Amino acid sequence: MSQGPRSGLTAVSSALLAMSRHLEVRDVLKTIVASARELLDAEYAALGVPDDHGGFAQFVVDGVSDDQWKAIGPLPRQHGILASMLQKGETVRLGDVREDPRFGGWPSAHPDMSDFLGVPIRSDDETLGALFLANKKCPKPQGMCGFTEDDAELLAILAQHAAIALTNARLYERSRELTIAEERSRLAHELHDAVSQKLFSLRLTAQAAAALVDRDPSRAKGELQQVAVLAAEAADELRAAVVELRPAALDEDGLVATLRTHTQVLHRAHSAKVTFESNGVRALPASQEEA
Repeated sequence: MSQGPRSGLTAVSSALLAMSRHLEVRDVLKTIVASARELLDAEYAALGVPDDHGGFAQFVVDGVSDDQWKAIGPLPRQHGILASMLQKGETVRLGDVREDPRFGGWPSAHPDMSDFLGVPIRSDDETLGALFLANKKCPKPQGMCGFTEDDAELLAILAQHAAIALTNARLYERSRELTIAEERSRLAHELHDAVSQKLFSLRLTAQAAAALVDRDPSRAKGELQQVAVLAAEAADELRAAVVELRPAALDEDGLVATLRTHTQVLHRAHSAKVTFESNGVRALPASQEEA
């Protein structure tokens, strides 16, 4: 269904605003894909971020269910049409992707696709990813409609802004990684200062107890009691530091599993009983889950 000038501009504006709202790379990728699919009224959309080994470091899809995606199997490699988009930096618009000589097939669980539109996401001379859509929705019979030149221009504009949003998200994550590294360095310094001093005192006290055990057993007993106190204090400080240093596996495990694991660590580290219960917690943006 065609959009009027005002509704089209509103849709583009909404898509660009949605991309600019997120700071996490994964959230930005998801928003780009969902915005492109909605804006151009496609059945499927995907975005692949290439790695340095002929595959994709990240691959985000929209329009495919989680069960379908699991059944499809491993991520695609950089070959065929995807490789051409990444290497040549060209827009690809096809009436039927299956008839293109570069088409190499897809897994049996992969949804059937015909009309195809793909654009590279570029920043200066670097290709950040490949954004593509398939199966344009329209009221005409199958095979009688597809992506137009106007669609290609619109997706190219979206890709330009996607490059900015993706670059900003990467810069944000790198900045955050530096902050985390600095914090861990600080904690490591505190760990060295506090625990090392305790262990040094513990060692001297143990040596004093060993020297007194034959000639003054009562004093040796007192020194050994002090050893126990110092060892307990060192263990408490070490546990506290380990809890702070432990990285949360939010990307892999999600918020609920990460919180449950974290409370298990706290329960083992302290004498107080620490438990965690959850009910109907939905997925949140990465920045909120981290907070």
